[in-house]
Amino acid sequence: MTHILVAGGGIGGLAVALGQARNGNRVTVLESRPEFGEIGAGIQLAPNAFHALDVLGVRERVAARADFIDELRFMDGTTGRRITAMPLTGGYRARFGNPYAVVHRADLHRALLDGCADAGVELLGGHRVTGYTQRAGRATALTAAGDRFTADVLIGADGLRSAVREQLVGDGPPRISGHTIYRAVIPMSEVPERLRTRAVTLWAGPGWHFVHYPIGGGDHLNLAATRDDGAREEITGAPAGREEVLAEFARLADGARRLLELGRDWRIWVLCDRDPVDTWVDGRVALTGDAAHPMLQYAAQGACMALEDAVALATLLRCDPADMPQRLEKYNAVRRERTARTTHTARWMGSELYHPAGARAAERDALLAGHSAEDLHDVVAWLHGTTDFIGT
Repeated sequence: MTHILVAGGGIGGLAVALGQARNGNRVTVLESRPEFGEIGAGIQLAPNAFHALDVLGVRERVAARADFIDELRFMDGTTGRRITAMPLTGGYRARFGNPYAVVHRADLHRALLDGCADAGVELLGGHRVTGYTQRAGRATALTAAGDRFTADVLIGADGLRSAVREQLVGDGPPRISGHTIYRAVIPMSEVPERLRTRAVTLWAGPGWHFVHYPIGGGDHLNLAATRDDGAREEITGAPAGREEVLAEFARLADGARRLLELGRDWRIWVLCDRDPVDTWVDGRVALTGDAAHPMLQYAAQGACMALEDAVALATLLRCDPADMPQRLEKYNAVRRERTARTTHTARWMGSELYHPAGARAAERDALLAGHSAEDLHDVVAWLHGTTDFIGT
């Protein structure tokens, strides 16, 4: 039986583990934290993510806690004017074969974790992978505690600051984007009825934007407000005061500001990504998810790309252990271009779609307002579609 070792027990790592276990492989996941869990707030799941979840066998578990979205709304953040909206029912679902939804990160993680447990995946907490070695057709993960775990393949799913990537690629720390995001989750019961929608709503302003949408089966509202403030120091989940957040978005239109005012227990992140690289594979070691292609959140595809990776690996690693290096090279080849394009698209959206000011903003508004629903669906077809990422 082929033995697959996964470094990292987040969404990407568990998705890989589940796909391999469903192949009949023996799978061991090494998680750095003592317990398997997920922090953060909402994740948007486009149809490509639901296709992957279906292949992985956990679509219904995720759908049970997801909020299915009727449209993506794009608003002028200072005037409150509606610029455009992309409908996500009817023709959208017929075209892409799946819905668009949002879900709490913890709910997605729990669905994958339960799926792994049911499939017999060995889940080991408290093992931080610091590097690897290879010898005689085997890969060995090295841990901070001095333990060694050996298998036929090692998949590095250890995130933005991946130790596996540092050895494999050696490209140093992540790129700090200069964008700061403030996140909070509030009970939906506190939201006025007139402000409750089945939409992902984005309010775009000069050098900032604000997004909100329901999560947790409609029990909560996810708030995310971002400033293009030139931040140069990495921050991960630090607390922020309510007055600080309100001051940063003082020009926000009335309806959106009412929602921002409801936020509490705010947390700050300074967003980071990495430049795409050509090679994620070294013999029997490969990268996946944020370890391979971390991206900014503006295309709402980070988790979706990790799920696609897992399906590609599940498809390609149905083979004799001796063929694993060649199959990993093919995985690298079939995933590289798509994830690089998504990374660059996310950066472009942040600068050219969400944050322009003055004449550039007016040009953006005119361009978006001139698009029909079908036009907007055409624009996202390469990303939300499901036909080109498995790599058979």
